[in-house]
Amino acid sequence: MAAVPEVNAVDRTRRTILGTCSGAHFIHDGFSDVLYLLLPLWQSEFGLSLTQVGMVRSLYSGAMATTQLPIGFLSERWGEPRLLSLGTAITALGFIALGLAGGLAALIALLLLAGAGSGAQHPLCASLVSKTYEGGPQRAALGIYNFSGDLGKMAVPLFAALIISELNWRASTVGYGTMGLLGALAILLILASSGTGDAPASKRDSSAPGTHVGWGIQNPRGFSCLVLIGILDSASRTAFLTFLPFLLIDKGADVETVGLALALVFGGGAAGKFFCGFLAERLGIVRTVIVTEMITCGGIALLLPLPLVAALALLPLVGLGLNGTSSVLYGSVAEFLAPERRSRGFSLFYTLGIGAGAVSPFLFGSLGDRIGVEPVLAIIAALVLIIVPLAFLLRGNSHRQRMNDDPVGGDM
Repeated sequence: MAAVPEVNAVDRTRRTILGTCSGAHFIHDGFSDVLYLLLPLWQSEFGLSLTQVGMVRSLYSGAMATTQLPIGFLSERWGEPRLLSLGTAITALGFIALGLAGGLAALIALLLLAGAGSGAQHPLCASLVSKTYEGGPQRAALGIYNFSGDLGKMAVPLFAALIISELNWRASTVGYGTMGLLGALAILLILASSGTGDAPASKRDSSAPGTHVGWGIQNPRGFSCLVLIGILDSASRTAFLTFLPFLLIDKGADVETVGLALALVFGGGAAGKFFCGFLAERLGIVRTVIVTEMITCGGIALLLPLPLVAALALLPLVGLGLNGTSSVLYGSVAEFLAPERRSRGFSLFYTLGIGAGAVSPFLFGSLGDRIGVEPVLAIIAALVLIIVPLAFLLRGNSHRQRMNDDPVGGDM
């Protein structure tokens, strides 16, 4: 009978950590993806070209990518809760200060600050969730964690669009930044009370059996393939979302409609991340990635000629494919890493993926100034197709597949 309370305590700790990390993901993805709504407004107010629009988006993602590796290493000494709370507070303060921005230089400085703080969320939360669910439904838990981020992507731009329609974009950044500060405090209090992060990995005995040094990558070939797919997926997704509002504006959309469109994309993405995590448990990584990338490519291609109303109706399906792949990838990273090196391993994966997402808006923005938005989106759709043959290289490379408990199999 004594074992029952212990099991219940473990379950409660797991739910607490998953819930808190999911809340952090909601907050940070809301910060990141409300930028897609703000970019056309900044272009109009500050007279930006598409190249400058891409640069502004790239700077936020670039700052986020740059800080992830240092944060991953620091977490092994200081633990995840304090760094996660601090990063959230820094991002929130950056968005509050955006309400005072008077030009491009101020936008750049504040987005660099906010992006640097947001670099804490992905590696620390993914590490916490994967370690907490070690030996349990890990991929499904990471799928729920990723699903929560898409809820933030869906809700925050819609919330911001409503505020903008009644007030202005400055009020929306200040309001959501204030909510982020409250979230930072809640993260610290909840995770501290659960005892999470009390024993950072670097303080463990490095001579203990099974302890890995370095990056903790247990299968370099499989991990490298996963990273390459993540790079292409992140680059195409970020570029598409950056220029989607401009496509819709060309079709006659106003600010409220763009906010609705982003909510539809991220609503479909939320469903994709939630269900694709479970789908990968049944079909395996390869089949699931191929399905989601074909949906993404076909959806983007169909968007270009459609009128506004029909395009809006298609957006949830595009979002499902667009974000479904990332759920499968994120949920599989832990299978290539030693548990005591998860923070730095996830940091490496997210740094490379988000780094690619940081570069792509600037590159495609420069191209868009020359050939226009629609041709650029067609090129992005073609880029997605490159992922399909790469997906086959993942077959048999993760630990679960080698142990014959992943249904990827050899049928593909």
